[in-house]
Amino acid sequence: MLYGIDIFCGAGGLSLGAEMAGIQIAFAVEKDKSAAATYRYNHKKTPIICDDIHNVDPLAHIPNLNADDQLIVFGGPPCQGFSSSNTKTRNLQNPNNSLFEEFVRFVSVLQPDWFLFENVEGFVQFENGLVQNKVKKCLKKIGYTVCDEVLTASDYGVPQHRNRYIMVGNRHKIKFVFPLKRQDIVTVAEAIGDLPVLENGQMTESLPYKCPINKANSYARLMRKGSKKCKQNYVSRNADYVVERYRYIGQGQNWSAIPDKLMGTYKNKKNCHSGIYKRIEQDKPSIVISNYRKNMLIHPWQDRGLSVREAARLQSFPDKFIFKGTLMDIQQQIGNAVPPLLAKAVFDKIQYYTSQ
Repeated sequence: MLYGIDIFCGAGGLSLGAEMAGIQIAFAVEKDKSAAATYRYNHKKTPIICDDIHNVDPLAHIPNLNADDQLIVFGGPPCQGFSSSNTKTRNLQNPNNSLFEEFVRFVSVLQPDWFLFENVEGFVQFENGLVQNKVKKCLKKIGYTVCDEVLTASDYGVPQHRNRYIMVGNRHKIKFVFPLKRQDIVTVAEAIGDLPVLENGQMTESLPYKCPINKANSYARLMRKGSKKCKQNYVSRNADYVVERYRYIGQGQNWSAIPDKLMGTYKNKKNCHSGIYKRIEQDKPSIVISNYRKNMLIHPWQDRGLSVREAARLQSFPDKFIFKGTLMDIQQQIGNAVPPLLAKAVFDKIQYYTSQ
């Protein structure tokens, strides 16, 4: 049996992918109370420590392993400081950016058979690659064979073009090879087409799906497994003038399609990010679902923002996965998460090597 320890676990995207791959989670660590509540609700058998990682002694929570059991430590230190879109905090003075050292500490203390370190794509360029190289050097020094790559979630069945940096290491001198890309992609329409029609600001806990499960496509059937109704149909309420702007934006277009007369609150349109007021395209995987409320990502065929369940679907969270906290908390949890199907693909490959 391969046992996992998930640090910086957030809502639990990595843990969910690990469990899908047959890994049993021994314990998890998360500082944010809302994210920890989400994790606790959806991983009821897994102990979660809601505390600052600096205060956690990994040896105090390690499970008793049999001789043939193996252990994997995985997680991603908070990534906001590493993001390529975040120019203000991309330096080591941001305390979040030193949390990678806590990941190294856990691996050093526990000496697991495997580790998986994940982060945003911008981690590779952070401090001109110095931090990435430092992490790799530290882990190699304590005896690990390391392999890393930037993976695209849409290559592994996730209906979203989202890049994540993944570093995998083991102390068995195995040269890990990342999983092959899938040939098919999942589009936005396939991902959310069976979900209920909603209105701006609607906050309905449970609604019927638009079609029975036997009429749904394979991705929707996978997401609906274990769910009879669609839960958490929560949409942020936008002001009327914002909804009016939405009506001018076609699929794939952004704020630049809005008439100037409706953009009076923007003093300088040249400073608008290309992802602001972006209507996602139905016949492609979605653009990145990060802070989708703040960026005002627009539903492909309805004039409103994305619902919680729609955003979760685009991240490959199954419909039975329930998020806890305020609406803003939930939106942030979804945006920060590792897509579970991407995680599953990597953990499946690790499981392949452990069985050899």
